[in-house]
Amino acid sequence: MPYPLYVAFIWHQHQPLYKSRLDNQYHLPWVRLHGTKDYLDLVLLLERYPKLHQTVNLVPSLILQLEDYVAGTAFDPYLSVALLPTESLSWEQRQFVLEHFFDAHHRTLIDPHPRYAELYSQRQEKGEAWCLNHWQPQDYSDLMAWHNLAWIDPLFWDEAEIAEWLERGRGFTLSDRQRIYSKQREIISRIIPQHRQMQETGQIEVTTTPYTHPILPLLADTNTGRIAVPQMKLPELRFQWPEDIPRHLSKAKQVYRERFGCEPRGLWPSEQSVSPAILPDVAAAGFEWLCSDEAVLGWTIDQFFHRDATGTVQEPELLYRPYRLETAQGNLSIVFRDHRLSDLIGFSYSAMEPRRAATDLVGQLEAIARTLKSRQSVPSGTALEHPWLVTIALDGENCWEFYEQDGKPFLENLYQILSEHPMLQLVTVSEFLDRFPPTETLRANDLHSGSWVDGSFTTWIGDPAKNRAWDLLTQARQVLARHPEATEETNPDAWEALYAAEGSDWFWWFGEGHSSNQDAMFDQLFREHLASLYQALNEPIPPELRQAVEPHFGDGDRSPQNFIHPVIDGQGDEQDWNQAGRIEIGGAKGTMHRSSPIQRLWYGVDHLNFYLRLDFKTGAKPGVDFPSELHLLWFYPDHPMPLSPAPIAELPEESPLDYLFHHHLGINLLTQSHWFQEATEMYQWHSRLSRAQVALDSCLELAVPWADLQLVEPDWSLRLVLILADEGRYIDYLPEKALIPVNVP
Repeated sequence: MPYPLYVAFIWHQHQPLYKSRLDNQYHLPWVRLHGTKDYLDLVLLLERYPKLHQTVNLVPSLILQLEDYVAGTAFDPYLSVALLPTESLSWEQRQFVLEHFFDAHHRTLIDPHPRYAELYSQRQEKGEAWCLNHWQPQDYSDLMAWHNLAWIDPLFWDEAEIAEWLERGRGFTLSDRQRIYSKQREIISRIIPQHRQMQETGQIEVTTTPYTHPILPLLADTNTGRIAVPQMKLPELRFQWPEDIPRHLSKAKQVYRERFGCEPRGLWPSEQSVSPAILPDVAAAGFEWLCSDEAVLGWTIDQFFHRDATGTVQEPELLYRPYRLETAQGNLSIVFRDHRLSDLIGFSYSAMEPRRAATDLVGQLEAIARTLKSRQSVPSGTALEHPWLVTIALDGENCWEFYEQDGKPFLENLYQILSEHPMLQLVTVSEFLDRFPPTETLRANDLHSGSWVDGSFTTWIGDPAKNRAWDLLTQARQVLARHPEATEETNPDAWEALYAAEGSDWFWWFGEGHSSNQDAMFDQLFREHLASLYQALNEPIPPELRQAVEPHFGDGDRSPQNFIHPVIDGQGDEQDWNQAGRIEIGGAKGTMHRSSPIQRLWYGVDHLNFYLRLDFKTGAKPGVDFPSELHLLWFYPDHPMPLSPAPIAELPEESPLDYLFHHHLGINLLTQSHWFQEATEMYQWHSRLSRAQVALDSCLELAVPWADLQLVEPDWSLRLVLILADEGRYIDYLPEKALIPVNVP
């Protein structure tokens, strides 16, 4: 019989435990703010399209914190100061407001609101010191109101009270701010009941995650980190407490059962991290299915998933199906997400016009269906012969901050198209498995031990700072084990502290790989969770818990943290580039670099473009303080193609300048004009059209579409060198004695 292409969306809703167990206070506001912007609206919007079914994962630690805010027992520093009379604000509190109440993506959450944008512009252009000296109490009151108003989802803007606040724009009083807080609690109070109601009608399936979002394979054994990375530097102490796994699963099920009146069927393992060691406990706990990433499947079956130039998987029969895992405790089903499609929603579509982004995603799904049809027994068939399942699974909260109106126009366009599409059908995972149980088996012991990040655990272990944190956790766990009298019934505080410290989020932020403005607070919260464990056992708190796991200072070189989508206007907006890779140039060794007018290099990607930014000393001018031409040359290791030397005169014969390159983009920094070339046979260069964007003002910003680099395929690793020249004659190059690594998404 013919089948549509089935599509399972899984939205993962999670926030770490921001509540310190030492002082019982919330240290950060993100549960409250995301609670008013991201959790309720997602399912309310879906409810308007009853033909569409989806899966939503709610992490237990998020649910418990939401309920604290509903009960009025959760107060974070942002909320506490927002509920104070402005006349009573101390100097330090006013500084706090100025520093933190613009914590939002300004293009989507600040700029659309004139009064909020006005205050933001004053701080950016005149500085915090000027604001402290010139702002009146009303300015602070308006800022505190707008910080909370901007995080209320546009789906609720037509409610009378919210509409009045938005229209008024300024002149907010303490009473207004108190009512805004009440509105936040009202919205948050609807989240769990709405999910329960929609699960009972069958439109959504609600799944869960181990209690505090731990990496279960690493709780079983930190040596698991070496399966994907054999040379990984491990912590000094081996964490090996597999008995904590059933505890996290049992507590997750208890939280779920009490809120939804039934048993969860699906498990989102934290960070989609799996291993053979965790499967028996997952099956024994009664879960029926779990999800992971295509990288884990690829490692498991020794299959790299190739994609064509449009990103369509060329081995679709392997990825777009559920698999059966057989364990002694029972069988499990497992689905693997399409990493690229998930990332397009999570990181790239926010930079596109909403309807164009929606139609692109539908086009990607249609391309998968065409590929599957072309490979079936009757290639000319107009329908699919077998039921295939495309899984799109991603964070359901953080990405929307970068979308127009919090993603509402994108999702409305997407859902409208999908509701009317004859060959695409959205289902919950359990709904699909009930109709089409897996027919392919993966041996449980063969399942790769890894996560959604490159199929490894390097995001949570292996870095010196991450390893120090694991050693602190292991020491605390050993102390708890020496207190057999401290059971979960007799000493729940000790165990809750352990579970909190075992959460994955602290390790995510430690060391290299990820950073935020709150790194020091995440460090502090991790250590406070551990300290409260010792406190609950009446054990002395180790002195190392009084010190940060790692220093938190100064900007230095770093790899890209995430996809970026900068506006190319030569302004170098700090929020546009805060997830980019960074290379410090000024002060480096070398002829030019001793007093280089070029201070810093930024680089990053999304699914549409490669991005580059150069920061200059204030007042530096091209052709005067630095050369008038910039040349970008792409080097393609391990990919045979026509190559040619850099078309620059007087080039030194040294690496990497003497490499052979395939693409060359030249930029005249005086006119901002540019030209593009591709290497051909016989070491020649051939001119080609380029759609690159170039802007030079306070900095140089550049976007090069992947479409310009026509031979480049997804997942390729490229290298880039920048050459500075005057009238085609070599002057210098960046970065010194190195190439910029570029990974094609």
